[in-house]
Amino acid sequence: MIENRAIWLKTAITCAVAAGKAILEVYDSADMVVEKKADNSPLTLADRRSHDIIVAGIAGFGIPILSEEGRNIPFAERKQWSRMWIVDPLDGTKEFIKRNGEFTVNIALAESGRPTMGVIFVPASDTLYFADLDLGAFKIDSWEKIGAGEKKPGEMDDLEALVEKAFRMPLRHEKDRPFTIMGSRSHATPELEAYVETMRHHYGEVEFISSGSSLKICLVAEGRADVYPRLGPTMEWDTAAGQAIAVASGALVVRHDDGSVLAYNKENLLNPWFIVKRP
Repeated sequence: MIENRAIWLKTAITCAVAAGKAILEVYDSADMVVEKKADNSPLTLADRRSHDIIVAGIAGFGIPILSEEGRNIPFAERKQWSRMWIVDPLDGTKEFIKRNGEFTVNIALAESGRPTMGVIFVPASDTLYFADLDLGAFKIDSWEKIGAGEKKPGEMDDLEALVEKAFRMPLRHEKDRPFTIMGSRSHATPELEAYVETMRHHYGEVEFISSGSSLKICLVAEGRADVYPRLGPTMEWDTAAGQAIAVASGALVVRHDDGSVLAYNKENLLNPWFIVKRP
């Protein structure tokens, strides 16, 4: 891993954790104000604070940024980008509003339409996932517990030390568990129900786990689940970081219709239906 990539990943981790801490300040406040975006989806102060922290932290590398909060960049400009950050400052806003803890901060680096680096921080559980395709995929169960939370951003452990404190994914889990499917907590569809039923006919016993945000992809990357079929709409910033982490863990992220790899920086930023699965 060349030096500048290590710096990019370390900075993305620092930004994701800092943004997550800012999100928790809003999450724990007594009065949560919710606005509506142009597409009628919810927006909170936490989204904006997280976005500002992340952009301020990664802007100095001269790599363009595509974010949910800055989505209106013309394709004529974007298509010139061979490398880009893809950011979702608060993935799972509905779960955030419900206060169930299933929301994340997502930062990815995409190169030539492929996510090659990803960071996902889960503020409510203090859990960090990070990956680079050349390095592998890793999980830290408690950022504060390893002592990283006591350091100022510029004093964070170097990447090699951080990797030594992390668990490499996939993790070891019980081999005799049933075939496990991840599904959306807030976006269930008839197509998903049909998919689960098909898997029951094929595997017999099937466990279905509902979860919010990019946690679904992370559990497949961990090896705790076998597949996450997303048979409904998502945007590129919803999936880029998770895809990098899943692929670095040895999982596959492919289109549902033709099995090709899920691509990024398309003219239309809406993802096709896709499947995340262990091979």
